[in-house]
Amino acid sequence: MSDKPEDRTCRDLRLSRVPRFCLALSCVAFAALVARSQSSTAADAPVAVPSDERLAAAAEIHRRVLTLDSHVDIAGAHYATERLDPGVDHPRLKCDLVKMARGGVDAVFLVVYTGQAKRDAAGYRRALDSALARFEAVRRLPAMYPDRCRLATSPGQVRAIVADGKRAIAIGVENAYPVGTDLANLRRFYELGARYVTLSHNGHNQVCDSAIPRPQLGDGESEHGGLSAFGRQVVVEMNRLGMMIDVSHVAPRSFWDVIDLSKAPIIASHSGCRALDDHPRNLDDDQLAALARNGGVIQIVALGAFLRGPEPDGKRVDATVGDYVDHVDHAVKVAGIDHVGIGSDFDGGGGITGFNDHSEAPNVTVELLRRGYSEPEIEKIWGGNLLRVWEHVEEVAEGATRHGVLATPRVDATAG
Repeated sequence: MSDKPEDRTCRDLRLSRVPRFCLALSCVAFAALVARSQSSTAADAPVAVPSDERLAAAAEIHRRVLTLDSHVDIAGAHYATERLDPGVDHPRLKCDLVKMARGGVDAVFLVVYTGQAKRDAAGYRRALDSALARFEAVRRLPAMYPDRCRLATSPGQVRAIVADGKRAIAIGVENAYPVGTDLANLRRFYELGARYVTLSHNGHNQVCDSAIPRPQLGDGESEHGGLSAFGRQVVVEMNRLGMMIDVSHVAPRSFWDVIDLSKAPIIASHSGCRALDDHPRNLDDDQLAALARNGGVIQIVALGAFLRGPEPDGKRVDATVGDYVDHVDHAVKVAGIDHVGIGSDFDGGGGITGFNDHSEAPNVTVELLRRGYSEPEIEKIWGGNLLRVWEHVEEVAEGATRHGVLATPRVDATAG
């Protein structure tokens, strides 16, 4: 390894960056907030340029609290190779180890994503092969840079890794399609490190109806009326294993089925608030309230289409950090401070003015401070809430195993 700054340990990077960090943050935050003020409508509240004191406070908070992003995609099976190296400040990546260190982001869920395709034996086989290749890619990263990051498969490991001055890399799965009709694949994903599964993506699958049907795949508005029979088995098995159930991308009826069936709290790993942007991928207020009653968490997505709809003239204005924290504010108002977090969707479409990669993560904290959030509240939003849910999911699994409450269900290979 070279002796470049990005090759130092994470602890050294964090402790040595503060003066340069504050200056860079000031410039980025100022540009972002000017952009927002120029594109705002008359109904928008005026936005003040953050003070140096607030910028410094944000930097200090990122040094003190554990910060976690629940949803970052990887760019295929060549991730974590010389072809696409997340160990450098890579121009193609919004999340890499350098940008995480620069922005004070301690932990991230890297996502094994599989797009929806035909549901037959060949389709399931291709999806499984693709997923396994992406698992291998994610797991290569801590092997490439063991002095800078480690794989985390529990909340305790996340905390221990961060306390040791390294980045914690956790694994999520986006779309249950590669599970096929065999729960053994779900258990295999767990053994490979997956700690949440987004039940669907765009297009209905064998598990549930999606919020966005794909007519080109033969989808109607609804196929299962929510969860399929097999999908119900998937939910029970995820509870038994201790995997978080992710309802981002699922149809409302699928969401309500999961709420009714799951014995553990659930997550929306990268979603917005439908009251602010009426996108079918977002959660409405009834869903937010139900998520809070369930003990779960919505992780607000940094993707413009889910944050700010078109203007009355049909034009879409670029979303900013201000729009992002509007969704945080709304979710906190409806669900409560204990049920909101951050899931950027970087490298999967996410990225907005002022929060376009992980080096700009403190801009979110600046805006939270400007709106009056305290450090303990910011700590909850930046990772504490998600870790609490993860711990609760583990406790449900441990209790079920101990008492035999959630036995492994029979797999119906014809379901869904």
